[in-house]
Amino acid sequence: MGVDTDDTYCATPGPIAPAGAAEGPPYAECVLCREPTEYPESTKGATLCPVCAWQEAGRTACSG
Repeated sequence: MGVDTDDTYCATPGPIAPAGAAEGPPYAECVLCREPTEYPESTKGATLCPVCAWQEAGRTACSG
């Protein structure tokens, strides 16, 4: 029974930039983790990356 020992299968990927990050305008940093968000730097208010936005939505949904 041959077991496939491909080491890249379990490799952790690096940070994922928003689609078009290399071509588009500079993106705003997440106010919690400082990762790039989907919003341009000119966006007003607290910008969150998709991961932090999802976690924040779960916290606020369970707090009431």
